[in-house]
Amino acid sequence: MTAPVAYAIDFGTTNSLIAAASAERVWEPLAIEPEGADPTVLRSVLFFSDDTAAFECGARALRTSVESGARGRLMRSLKRFLPMESFVETRLGARRYALEELIAILLRNLRERANAVVGADVQSAVLGCPARFSDEPAAHELALARLERAAKLAGFTEIALCEEPVAAALDCAHQTEHRELVVVLDLGGGTSDFTVARLGSGQADVLSVGGVAVAGDALDGSMMRSSIAPQFGANVTYRRQFGENVLGFPRPLLEKLCSPAELCLLDRRDTLSFLREIRSSSLGEADRLCMDRLLCLVEDRLGFRLFEAIDTTKRALSDHDAAPFRFDYPSIELAFPVERASFEVAIAPALERILSRLDETLAAAGVSALEVDRVYCTGGTARVPAFLRAVATRFGPEKVRQVSTFHAVIQGLAERARSLVAEGKLGHFTAPN
Repeated sequence: MTAPVAYAIDFGTTNSLIAAASAERVWEPLAIEPEGADPTVLRSVLFFSDDTAAFECGARALRTSVESGARGRLMRSLKRFLPMESFVETRLGARRYALEELIAILLRNLRERANAVVGADVQSAVLGCPARFSDEPAAHELALARLERAAKLAGFTEIALCEEPVAAALDCAHQTEHRELVVVLDLGGGTSDFTVARLGSGQADVLSVGGVAVAGDALDGSMMRSSIAPQFGANVTYRRQFGENVLGFPRPLLEKLCSPAELCLLDRRDTLSFLREIRSSSLGEADRLCMDRLLCLVEDRLGFRLFEAIDTTKRALSDHDAAPFRFDYPSIELAFPVERASFEVAIAPALERILSRLDETLAAAGVSALEVDRVYCTGGTARVPAFLRAVATRFGPEKVRQVSTFHAVIQGLAERARSLVAEGKLGHFTAPN
């Protein structure tokens, strides 16, 4: 059997997958996560242990975090920081880690797990990337450079990039028998990406690609801001010692509190000291109770667990008009319903940004929604009912198709890797010892 000579990697904000390719064939996404419900999906999380100064990835990271009593740092949504020039490094234990080094740990873990599955040391890769990490061209280029740097640190010597919406279109092309004008919508955790293409018989002629850095994390943040954050001090009022003005919870801290990626940054010493000051100078007992919850959340590093609970509620709202939000931890016991109607009001600005960029992508292709023959939706966020209704309104419900939530992009990336290997543009291979 032909050995794989290149990997395809879908490094996602929430989940990561890896597949393999040779010049002759592509492999199905590799089973690299034995502890996961889907063994082909690795959660894009890292846990750094205070006790051992070692990193764990994926399900093992989540389990170790719980078993250690959160004595360490659990990091998620690292991909979101790639275009942020201000995020250069962070201190973990006795040393500082550049962002690229942290992402390299995840990519190296993916590579090593995949090598064990295929029995080879594969050093070439096609990496997926969003159509736009950022609307700022310089920030987008910075993100691409950092991603390539992380891949090199992970042991890849040959690297090619492929836009994720183009990869999704390549996968959809194999599902399209006749020549059709198609729109592919890929909504993940960190970005929403779009491709307008003419597909058929395995071919994809791309007319335009677009995207925006707003997706699942932003919707989770919207629910946090509207329904959950008030329980953690978002509406507190306080008066500083010797001051006369009544102050509200600082907006910059609220933005971090409502970000799945940035909540972990609140545990810095100066920030914790400021939060304790707000608590001590709050104007009411209810406000102090909310600040006690927030301090517990930050000090015990419960941000990941909190946003997992929010995501559970969000998913349930796809099928029900109301769903319970529950968070059970000593001194933070919360249980109350969240209405789908209120959630949809909260996420309306984020959805409007996504849909506006979709319209721009159609305009760039020079086509109207009426001309489109079929719309393929992939990614977990594409299942949000408010988004699906908007898409059905634009294109017609009979045109909309759901494709594999996690596998569409990785399978398209694998096909791209196969074609590059066949063209002699990719394919470093080292046989095992």
